[in-house]
Amino acid sequence: MEFKMETFLFDFDNTLANSGEASIVSVQKVFADAAKPVPTRDMIFSEMGLPIETSFPMWANLDEHDIQLQKMYADFRDYYSAIEDQNTKLFPGIKEVLADLKDAGHSLYVVSSKGSASLERNLDKLAISQYFTDLIGSDLVDNYKPAPDGILKLVDKYQLDKQQAVMIGDAVFDLQMGKRAGVNTAAAGWGAYDIHAIKAERPTYLLDQPQQLLDI
Repeated sequence: MEFKMETFLFDFDNTLANSGEASIVSVQKVFADAAKPVPTRDMIFSEMGLPIETSFPMWANLDEHDIQLQKMYADFRDYYSAIEDQNTKLFPGIKEVLADLKDAGHSLYVVSSKGSASLERNLDKLAISQYFTDLIGSDLVDNYKPAPDGILKLVDKYQLDKQQAVMIGDAVFDLQMGKRAGVNTAAAGWGAYDIHAIKAERPTYLLDQPQQLLDI
């Protein structure tokens, strides 16, 4: 039996908003300033669905508790916040789709690898925070994506029906998280860096445009 989706769980970066350039510029500046090998654009894009607490230690070849790494995290957040406004824009049609979903009685949430404070700031700046019931940032979970913690926290808090819930994201980590949580998955093809990789995850829905969310 095919269920109509009632709950929509969104990733933020490159799903709701085109924010890739801000991440790339910030990562490359921080690594250059730290005299570490600078990750390429491809490297950054391929890991963009993960929090920096996962990707930075790998790229910098540092232990996760290294003091230099802690400074790199702080520097990244400072620089990113300084440039994010001019480098973070909603994808065309996203705001209208969110409004239509909300008006139709659906519940909307955000599950992101961003910290909650940064996520709230972005949603407010883009004037879409009013559409979401709640959000989960990386600081609110014990285990980062692709672990299902963020989704399961919302499922438990709001007693969500997994059969009628869908995780929407541009990265394999979003889809893997959704699968592990036991919800449906939708690949956000409009923001995906590697369309072949997300197809390989066999999402419940493979979408080209945000407007297609209204049909699932």
